[in-house]
Amino acid sequence: MRVAPVVELRSVSFAYPRGGDVLRDVDLVVLPGEFVAIAGPNGGGKTTLVRIVLGLLAPTSGSAWLFGEPAASVSQRRRLGYLPQRAQLRVEAPVTVREVVAAGRLPATRLLGRLRPEDRAKIDEAIERVGLAEQADAELRRLSGGQQQRALIAKALAGEPSLLALDEPTTGVDVESQEALAELLAHLNEELGVTILYVSHEFGAVERHVERIVLVRGGIVFDGPPGELPGVWHDPSHTHV
Repeated sequence: MRVAPVVELRSVSFAYPRGGDVLRDVDLVVLPGEFVAIAGPNGGGKTTLVRIVLGLLAPTSGSAWLFGEPAASVSQRRRLGYLPQRAQLRVEAPVTVREVVAAGRLPATRLLGRLRPEDRAKIDEAIERVGLAEQADAELRRLSGGQQQRALIAKALAGEPSLLALDEPTTGVDVESQEALAELLAHLNEELGVTILYVSHEFGAVERHVERIVLVRGGIVFDGPPGELPGVWHDPSHTHV
C-alpha cells in the first residue's frame, strides 16, 4: 500500500516580483518519519523552499501539498513545528524556559488557551526530552545559544507535531552544541517518529543521522543518501555548501 507523503512538491517554481527566479521546477516528496537535510548556499533557495512546504509562501507555478492538502490552506496546521531562521529570542523580559515551552502548547488546548493538567504534563515532557529539566525555571536569556535552541525545539514538541522544520538551527552555535543538537534530533526522530526537515548551509553535524540530503541551488541538484554525495560534498572538510 502506498504511504501518503507528508510533503509533496510538484514542478514548483518561485520568483519574487523584482528579484528574479529563486526556485525552478522543484519536485520533492518526503514520507512520514523521514529525517531530511536540505542544504545549499546562502541565497540558493533553501528557506524559500521550506516556506513553500509549510504553506507560508505560494509557488509562482506548480503545486505544494502538506498532509495530503494544499499547503497554503492545510487544515492540520497544529501538526507543524517550525523554528524559523534566527529564532533565538532576543528579549530583556525574564521569560523562563517553561513559559516559552508552554506557548507551544497553546494551539493544542481547547479552553481558550487555558492549560489543563495534561497540557502541563506535555510541557514538562517536552522540556525533559530536550535535556533542560534542570533549567526549566531559568530565564531563557541566561542560557547558552545551544540551550536556547533546545528550549525552542521543546516549544515545538509541546504541540505534538508530526512535522518539525528547522531553518539554520545552528547559526551562532558552537561545534559541540551542533553535534548535541544533531543527536537530539536523531533521537526524537527515532523515538517519536517525527518527520524532520533540517535546513542549513552546513550539514556536517547531521550527515551521519539523516536518511537524505537535498542540495538546493535554484533547484534540486542532488537528492539521495549522504553516502552517494558527489566527492567534494562528501568530504568532511566541505560541510559548507
